[in-house]
Amino acid sequence: MLKTRQCLLGIRTFLGVTSRIWGFIMYILRKHLRTIIQYQTVRYDTLPLSPISRNRLNAVKRKILVLDLDETLIHSHHDGVLRPTVRPGTPPDFILKVVIDKHPVRFFVHKRPHVDFFLEVVSQWYELVVFTASMEIYGSAVADKLDNNRNILKRRYYRQHCTLDLDNAIPIKSWFSDPSDTALLNLLPMLDALRFTADVRSVLSRNLHQHRLW
Repeated sequence: MLKTRQCLLGIRTFLGVTSRIWGFIMYILRKHLRTIIQYQTVRYDTLPLSPISRNRLNAVKRKILVLDLDETLIHSHHDGVLRPTVRPGTPPDFILKVVIDKHPVRFFVHKRPHVDFFLEVVSQWYELVVFTASMEIYGSAVADKLDNNRNILKRRYYRQHCTLDLDNAIPIKSWFSDPSDTALLNLLPMLDALRFTADVRSVLSRNLHQHRLW
């Protein structure tokens, strides 16, 4: 009888430990599954146009898409300045060395999530232009890196070249370090549709008045 009780106690103990271990395993799996879902890349399928859509697109001019650089496509900081928006220990995607006022300066550049895919897709729809309010020597070097010998960012404008036209703008949230950011992917359906319009201001002005950020 004593042995039977000891055996039952051992079985209960084993089942209790097994249950706790299984519960811990399931917790880890659920946690990692949420992380995988959160950071998985969602692509925007670019399907061939139908003959009707192709004819509609041919009826309008190919448009120019001006892309802001800092906090839209990339985020950067230079030697001696670690902004609190950058997570400590986050490695840059690339480092630029430029000379400013005869002093060498290193810029640590972080690319916004999905920026390479975004540029690859929209370059098929628009003629791309990069704009930055920063120094030309810096902006040109960053644009060269993003272009990556694809010749899609050949046109660059700087603060002295541009004027503000809100009716032509698509406001987008500034990006600093969030690895789960999908704002560029969220823009693709809008940009896909806008290339068929004769005047984008008829659409974008309403979007601006609604104070919507992508």
